[in-house]
Amino acid sequence: MTHRLAAFVLAGAVLVAGCSASDNADGPAQSAGSTESSGSTGSSADPSQPSASTAPADEPADVVTGLDAPWSIVFAGDAPLISERDSGNILEVVRDRTRVVGAVADVAPAGEGGLLGLAVREEFLYVYFTSDDGDNRVVRYRLTGSAGNLGLGPVEPVLAGIPGGRTHNGGRIAFGPDGMLYISTGDAQDRPKAQDPGSLSGKILRITPDGDVPADNPTAGSPMWSLGHRNVQGIAWAADGTMFSSEYGQDTWDELNVIRKGGNYGWPRVEGKSEQSDSTYIDPVQQWDPDDASPSGMTIAENTIYIANLRGERIRAVPVAAPETGRDLFVGEFGRVRDITVARDGSLWLLTNNTDGRGDARDGDDRIKRVTVQSG
Repeated sequence: MTHRLAAFVLAGAVLVAGCSASDNADGPAQSAGSTESSGSTGSSADPSQPSASTAPADEPADVVTGLDAPWSIVFAGDAPLISERDSGNILEVVRDRTRVVGAVADVAPAGEGGLLGLAVREEFLYVYFTSDDGDNRVVRYRLTGSAGNLGLGPVEPVLAGIPGGRTHNGGRIAFGPDGMLYISTGDAQDRPKAQDPGSLSGKILRITPDGDVPADNPTAGSPMWSLGHRNVQGIAWAADGTMFSSEYGQDTWDELNVIRKGGNYGWPRVEGKSEQSDSTYIDPVQQWDPDDASPSGMTIAENTIYIANLRGERIRAVPVAAPETGRDLFVGEFGRVRDITVARDGSLWLLTNNTDGRGDARDGDDRIKRVTVQSG
């Protein structure tokens, strides 16, 4: 069967497993399949819609197994790179195995902290981690060598002083279409700081690749791009430049947001959609019960947002054109899913996260799973 990446159309597109290439507490695993969701109260089945479980599919494909609490996956050219939260190692996937590219110095894993997000720009690998000084910071390394034998050059500081804690460290980093580096930070359990423009907690930050503050940021001299966030762990951009983020809520609602320059997303004063009549806070375009979500990494392929979910143990597919809708895929099949990205061949690579102390590790966990999108 020939697979191709296609836009996710609710009337007829499905995710199928591809051919082999070789943080909330967990809830109970859900049954596998595909369900329709309006996003307002979690997922509910819609029998009028096609189900992934009824479509032709190959067996789920492992790209690599035996990972230790992996957190982020990115591509440096043709080379897939993975961060391991607790070991502090950067791994390169070479065929069906991994090799250690290098260890990030001064990583202090504790709770949800440790080696977290990765991003690549030109010859540099950018890394977000919790340091032994207790803060979160971003550094970069010049990549040396070539695919299959990458190495790390000397470390260069980019941004330090992001408040850290045992939980709510944010940690996702990505380059936007404007060439700027966007950084998600959590509230580090100091909730009021998410509303403090002078704090780096509970924000999405925007800086230049060298760590400077762009002149067109909302506040002169400040890296803050948006505020009022509890714990953003997914950021991605649609083809038209619209920025989306996925965010952990507390007990009531997890969120999918459209991020606007200088926008205030309400935390801790608001969780989910605001009941206030004013426009002080920007409402999410979709919200979910945390039992069905705990959203982490995300990517956009063609016209669909794909969101990895931890406690919900699923991939959620959301049309860019109708972000208040969506479909749940592979529910319960892989356990917790921390990150998702588009591979070089157009398939989707999912990074499971069952060995981080909160999951139910299965034989061979953690792993990368490869799936593809097929129009049908």
